[in-house]
Formats: sequence, structure tokens, C-alpha cells
Amino acid sequence: MKSQEMVQRKIGKVITVILIAIIGVAVFGFLVKGLWNWLMPALFGWHAITFWQAVGLLVLSKILFGGFRGGPGRRMHWRGRMKEKWAQMSPEERERFSRGMGERFGRRGCWPDAGKAESQL
Repeated sequence: MKSQEMVQRKIGKVITVILIAIIGVAVFGFLVKGLWNWLMPALFGWHAITFWQAVGLLVLSKILFGGFRGGPGRRMHWRGRMKEKWAQMSPEERERFSRGMGERFGRRGCWPDAGKAESQL
């Protein structure tokens, strides 16, 4: 029963990501189209572009300037390092760190075992 729920949850997440990607492409495509058609013909005398040409410009600029390297795992490498550091900390160091982060950002329990450390006091 749980495996079926997990599969449904994963399918739901995939559908959500696809919908967000479609909405993002549409929003950025219309934004690029609008800005291009507002600025380029007036400034340089260039032709107006269509929505799909704007999406093509977005893809081209991503290839030329951003690349397609990595995913969330590469950008979030700090999480793995933080987990390692957290595992090496003593309970007192964890408590001090959690308090400092809570004071700085105004949130409690945002770090692993932060609730345990507070409840032991």
C-alpha cells in the first residue's frame, strides 16, 4: 500500500514540476517577446518577434551564457557539507549553532535535531 502511495506522490511531483516549467516558459517567453518588441524596433529598427522566437532566444541565451550543466544536486552541494559538519558537532555546538541561526533568522527547528537539543535543556 505504501509503495503505491509513494508512486502516486512521485507522479504528482513530476506533474507539478512539468506544470511549473510550462508556466515558467510561457511567462518568460511573453516577457522576452514584450521587451524585445518594445525596445528593439524602436532602438535599432529590428523586426518584432513572435512568442516562439522569444522562447528560442531564451534557449539560445541559456546555451551561450548559462550552459546546461548540473542540476539541483550540484547547486546544493553545501547541504552535504553541512550535514557532515553537523554530524561532527558535539551536542553543545549543535545547540549553540541552532540558537545563533534562530536569533539571526528568527526560526526555530530549521536545523536537524534542533528540537531535540532544545527539549533536553
